[in-house]
Amino acid sequence: STPDQLFLRIHCQKHKLEKYKDFYYETNKIWKYKMSHKKINPKGWKPARGYANAILSEGLTLNIAGQIGWNENQEFISKDFLGQMEQTLKNISVIVNEAGGKITDLTRLTWYVTDKAEYVSNQKKVGEVYRKILGNHFPAMTMVVVSALVEDEALIEIEATAIIAN
Repeated sequence: STPDQLFLRIHCQKHKLEKYKDFYYETNKIWKYKMSHKKINPKGWKPARGYANAILSEGLTLNIAGQIGWNENQEFISKDFLGQMEQTLKNISVIVNEAGGKITDLTRLTWYVTDKAEYVSNQKKVGEVYRKILGNHFPAMTMVVVSALVEDEALIEIEATAIIAN
């Protein structure tokens, strides 16, 4: 094996890719990754219906669809805001890990909440739950108050973006 072939084999194993299918070779002997998009659905989760839980895009940008406070079986265990927030952040964490990243790879979170007063009145507990799951990593964030979410039981939805180191 040449050093280039060895690099390619290790890279494919690391990123769970089929051998040479997703790569092309340039004349300057640098392997370039050629990927359109790869859907990420954590092992053991029911398949998403009508959306992807996450998309890993070229450049190792992970675009995570809005996650809500249900578990891997799409069941709401908690009916309160803080419980759903914790589960939502756990879902994001699982997806990032499944894609080969870590919490510190998160670069953006967009929060959609249905009750601003509940969020504001629980700021200290919100911070505690956040740090419990995401530690002291604080990516770019936006908070949007909405009148409702598609799933009637959902009180919070968070979209995320992560840039996973190559």
